[in-house]
Amino acid sequence: MIDDVIKVFRELDSKDLRILQGIELSMKHYEWVPMDELVKFTRLPFSLLEYRIRQLMQKKMVVAVNNPYEGYQIYYDAYDALALNTFVKRGTVSAIGDEIGVGKESVVIEAVKEPALGIGEPQGVIIKFHREGRTSFKSVKRVRSHLDDKEHFSWIYAARLAANREADIMRQLYPDVSVPKLIDNNRHAIVMEVAPGSLLYRTKLEEPELFLGMIIDQLKLTYRKGIIHSDISEYNIFVYDGGVQIIDWPQYVETTHPHADELLGRDVLNVLKYFKRKYSINRDQDEVMAHIKRVQES
Repeated sequence: MIDDVIKVFRELDSKDLRILQGIELSMKHYEWVPMDELVKFTRLPFSLLEYRIRQLMQKKMVVAVNNPYEGYQIYYDAYDALALNTFVKRGTVSAIGDEIGVGKESVVIEAVKEPALGIGEPQGVIIKFHREGRTSFKSVKRVRSHLDDKEHFSWIYAARLAANREADIMRQLYPDVSVPKLIDNNRHAIVMEVAPGSLLYRTKLEEPELFLGMIIDQLKLTYRKGIIHSDISEYNIFVYDGGVQIIDWPQYVETTHPHADELLGRDVLNVLKYFKRKYSINRDQDEVMAHIKRVQES
């Protein structure tokens, strides 16, 4: 739970963070990081390092093995703490709020960002921690085309790559496509503006035809930029008075992808099925796809 991470985060000092960073960086080369590597990285006396690691293990920041050698890994709580530490140092985040969403591949929490130079009101923001590596690596690779050429990767690599990928596409699409504005990105986490309104599946629309049209328009704008969301549904579309916003972009593909039409078709079908089931609105999938792909249209 993120509450546990925040509690422990407040107790960590610079030596603890240095140890966690040493394990994090060394996991690029070791499945289990040897003590010798941590001694070299942290430059702490062996006895002090050993004591500190035991404390971090008690706080569930570090896990260890003794066979075939003594080695260490960090897991998500420690990785969360390292990302939070960076966001706090940068001034991106000044306070942490509630956990508002937990899925197989992400944890989402509320936070607060202080205004620049202390002028104005604090800004509510969202932190999304990616969790792609929590499922099996084979499963992650099967649904993530950007990992096809990676023979071996750790959960740290998978989660960080997904976060960087989502941050990059948000920068590319904003503000022409209605996506949250990216504020910061570090390790496996992204900080973004709060999406307006509420999620589509939680909202009773008074003018469903209007909102369906706005969603299709956003898919068209995205396609014009050479991008297909490829995982869209009523669970990652926000609706508000006068607009829609689309979230969750790590599975996007380019329109040159060999399965682009299939993935676009699935996105369109997901949206049309929802509006048919919920509001008895019927639209032809092929006609909607043709409209989206008619990129020369003004």
